[in-house]
Amino acid sequence: MAHDDLTEAAIQAGIASFEATFGRVPDNFRLLAEHAPGAFAGYGLMRSAIMRDRDAGGALDLKTKELIFALLDTLIGQTAGAKNHAAAAVKLGLTLPELAEGLVQVVMAGGITTWNTTGADVMRHCAGIAAEQP
Repeated sequence: MAHDDLTEAAIQAGIASFEATFGRVPDNFRLLAEHAPGAFAGYGLMRSAIMRDRDAGGALDLKTKELIFALLDTLIGQTAGAKNHAAAAVKLGLTLPELAEGLVQVVMAGGITTWNTTGADVMRHCAGIAAEQP
């Protein structure tokens, strides 16, 4: 299926955004791009606008944005996304105490189930990453 120039540019912006922050386009988003390219294009534009660091015009630094996404994904039980975003934040300098504090805020807002279903996995995952860092 052929895309118009605007849709194609938006798809490329989305791909570039994922590659810049995660190093790849996650499988579920590749599937979306393949079967619903217009939807991926819209998401890609939104993502490329929000996932800019301060030096690229973002209001918040990328580490903070990754933490926010990790916390929001934890709240809704999206474990894979929460782990990916939290890991990206840790690689950008987020400390384990900062992550733990944010995850406790999620528990306060969403209940202990958020910890048991997602938060503990996120903390465990990032503790492993931090232990591997020099």
